Parts: sequence; structure tokens; C-alpha cells
Amino acid sequence: MLDKQDMKSIIVSLLAMTALFLAGCGMLEEPERAPLPTPVPTARPFAEGLTPLPDLVTNPVSDVVPTVDPIVQLLIDRVSQQQLMGYIQTLEGFGTRNAFSDTESENFGIGAARQWLLDEFGRVGNGRLQVSFQEFPLYYNGLYAEQKNVVAVLPGQAENAGVVIIMAHYDNRPPEVTDGESKATGANDNGSGTALLLETARLLSSHEWNQTVIFLATSAEEQGTFGARHFAQNAFLDNMNIKAVINYDSVGGRPDIPRSIRLFAPDLAFSPSGQLARYYEYVGGLYVPDFGVNVIDALDREGRWGDQREFINIGLPAVRLTESIEDPDLINSLRDTWDNIDYDYLQKVVQLNVAVVANIAGAPAQPQAPVVQETEALGTYQLSWPVDQSSLGYAISFRPIDTPAHGAFHLVKTNQAGNVALTGWDPTVNYVVSLAALDENGRLSYFSPEMIVGPDALVLNP
Repeated sequence: MLDKQDMKSIIVSLLAMTALFLAGCGMLEEPERAPLPTPVPTARPFAEGLTPLPDLVTNPVSDVVPTVDPIVQLLIDRVSQQQLMGYIQTLEGFGTRNAFSDTESENFGIGAARQWLLDEFGRVGNGRLQVSFQEFPLYYNGLYAEQKNVVAVLPGQAENAGVVIIMAHYDNRPPEVTDGESKATGANDNGSGTALLLETARLLSSHEWNQTVIFLATSAEEQGTFGARHFAQNAFLDNMNIKAVINYDSVGGRPDIPRSIRLFAPDLAFSPSGQLARYYEYVGGLYVPDFGVNVIDALDREGRWGDQREFINIGLPAVRLTESIEDPDLINSLRDTWDNIDYDYLQKVVQLNVAVVANIAGAPAQPQAPVVQETEALGTYQLSWPVDQSSLGYAISFRPIDTPAHGAFHLVKTNQAGNVALTGWDPTVNYVVSLAALDENGRLSYFSPEMIVGPDALVLNP
């Protein structure tokens, strides 16, 4: 048994050993630490990024209105029936443009047709068009053929320019969809749409525009919109900033049909394609009032298809335009020849297209969607949005959701824009709100993304 003296000696020894151990640890070198980089700020504090709203303006009044731009009108007046006829005669002269036809001949088959298209876009492009082939494979019913879309790009001059696509398929077919040897004239279907592309490119290439315009001539539409699908999917993967896609198919007309054109857009009341349809109808009526646009709430004609569906399938705004009444006996028939086209009718369709595309491409950029709030005053909404100081004013669309077309716009000058209150609305009605910018020539930009306000807004907005 240990006495007190022995216990004290043991404790002293343990303390000495502990001190020695700690001293030894202290003599070990501290491992070298990697230098830490100085943090770099990646964003300003939230409060610093806020822009104070301008003073609230209630029910503004403005004399800045959408109007006919003399520059665009001059282009419209220069649409040439002779050019259109020449384009269609040349396309018909290739004998066939079937996706499975000859690709080596210089004057027969789809190979000759697409090479001519490439060269013709280059010729009419005034040195501004960037023209190229976009190749893709076509596998259909056990057959294979290499295909080429023809793509002509008119670059926009604005920073972060949006893209407007004008589209038509240049291929055609006889009654048998894979018959690449039999004659197939395809003047109206779709030499007319292809001629529209070329004539619009000729005219728009005489100027520079804010937004980019792409003239897209697709192949293999007759087998199932393969060319449009290839372009749309690649554009989606490339994050192309597409604002609108307009497809023209069989737009040549005949002397005995109504002087109007059908425009197909699905989910017309509230969808990206419906918004494009509204814009087209409004601007078309402003510039070509004697040629109506008959807007139809559908993807296409019943049981039929067109290239626009490939863009709609990936969520982009796209519409199809086609003549007011079709003749079923002409479809894929040898009777579909250049001399059965009504060139006065086709000229009007091209004028519509020039008006719409020149406004989207030439006006200020598409505004951001406004922030819309109900106020304490019943039937009053407050709209706020970033103002583009290069614009002269804004047009605000405030339409009941069951009214597919734009009504009268609420107009505001730029110096009063950005914080506006509109009164007198029915608090029991759901409204669709969007706005567009106006420039000094009266050109109307593409409208901001639509949004719903009203009692069911939380349910109806996506």
C-alpha cells in the first residue's frame, strides 16, 4: 500500500512526463498551409441593384402611336411579281425536288435545286446575308438520303439581338412520297413559299436591322418535317434567342379565292404562338389593310402538318400561313404549275411578311414583362417595367382573356413610362397584359411575354 509520500512522487513524475510530451509536440513543425485566395465579389448587394421607380402616372395619354413607317412602306411597294414568277419557274424547272431525287445533276433534282437556292440567296443578299447548308440524314421507310437545309442569316445590329425565322420548305413530291424519279412540279407547294423567302431576303437585305432575320428553306418536309426538326433541335441546344417563327406553305393563291390568308396558331387565347398571331394580324392590318388575316385557333389544318410544329413542340412561338382556300386536286399533282399561281395574291402575302418582319427586326427590342399589381382602388392596376430610353413610347395591351385579338392600346410616352396605373377595369374579369416599344418611325416592337391578371391569375398563369 502506497503512503502519501509515494503518491506525491508518482504525481510529480506524471506531471513531468506530460510537460515533456507537450514540449516535444511544440517542437514539431506546423505543416505548411496552402494560401487561400482573396474572395472576389460576384454580385452587388441586392439593394444597390434596385432602380427607383419613376413617379406614378395614372391613365397616361400619348400621341406616339403605331403607324406606317415610310422605309417599310417603300420595301412593301417594291415587292416584285416578276421576281416571284421567275423564282417559281426556276424551281419548277428542276423537274422534281423530292428528298430522294438526284443530288449530282446540275439541272435536275433536289441537289440542283438546293445549290441554286444557296447561290440565289447569295446573289440577292447585297453582301449582308451569311448563306450556308445545314446537313442532316434522312431515314424513311428503310431508305436513306443526305439532306440539306438552306440557311441565310441577316445579322442584327443590336446587342443581344433576338432572332426572327421566316421559313418555307423547298422540297416537293409526286403522289408517292419516296418517288425521286417522277416529275413533280410543286409550284404552289411549295415553290410559292420558297419564292417568298427569296423576295423578302432581297428586300430586307437592302437595310440593316436591330434583330437578326433567318431565312430558312427546309428539306424533307414532305416525309415528316425532318429538316425543320433538325434546325429547331439544334437551335434549342445552341440557346438561340428565337422570338418568332413564321412558316409559309402553299401561299400562291388562285384568282377565284378570297383575298385573305389563313394563319394557324394553337391555344390562341394564351400561348406564345397565339401572341405571335395577334402581332401578325395587327401589323398586317396596319400595312396591308386590303388583304385580311384569318386567324384560326389550331396547330394546322385537320389531319395535316407543317414545319412550324417542330418549333411549337419545343415551346417556341410559331405560326403557319397558307392560302385562304386550297384546291385538293392540285396537291402533289402535275397541275400544280407556275401558270396557275395568282401573282397578285402572292405579292400581297409577301407584302404582309415584309411588314411584319421589318417591324419586329427594326423596332426596339422586346420589352421585359411588366410587374403588374392590383391596387387598393377597385379595378385599378399598377404596371412597372424597365424603360428603354431609345424608344419613343410604349403600347400596352390589356385584353380580356377570352378576346383573342388586341383591342385598343394604352399609349404612354417614354418620359412617362415605367410606372403606370390604369383604371376602370372589371375586377371580375381575367385580363392578359403585355407591352411593346415604339420607335420614332412608328414601328412596333414584339410584345413582352403575356401574363394574366385578375381573380384567377394564380391558377391561369404558368
